[in-house]
Amino acid sequence: MVRFKNRYIAFEITLGDKSDKPFPLKITALHVAIQQKIQQLYGDFGVAAIKAGFTAKYCNVHTKIALVKTRHGPHKFLLGSIPFITDIAGRLVSAKVLYVGATLKHCFLFIKKYQQKRLEQTWNSLRTDMERKSMENALMSLTPAMKDFT
Repeated sequence: MVRFKNRYIAFEITLGDKSDKPFPLKITALHVAIQQKIQQLYGDFGVAAIKAGFTAKYCNVHTKIALVKTRHGPHKFLLGSIPFITDIAGRLVSAKVLYVGATLKHCFLFIKKYQQKRLEQTWNSLRTDMERKSMENALMSLTPAMKDFT
């Protein structure tokens, strides 16, 4: 039996517009935006190549960090298209690849360390303990799937 290798790509999404409207980052909107960008850049061949094992696994609304899974080989199409994503669910965004891993566990460990660094950077700018506690809860929130790996 043949083993399929997977790649997990963690990336950060930053909002391009400075509006006060909340941006609910949804897995389905992210999935559609990535497929549209791959269609635009690589055509039908690119979409067909990633279609087999492509899923969006994790999206954090507070930190705007997302995690997608694809098969090894076509992951190069995904890596080439993520920096060019400019629109998710009608909002102007930019995306930056943070980490490419072979296992979900290592990606979640990287995300946890990355969020801890971000928390340390913003910790000094907060004035009260209540603000600090709410920021810590928002940044270090883990999904049930992620709690199995930490």
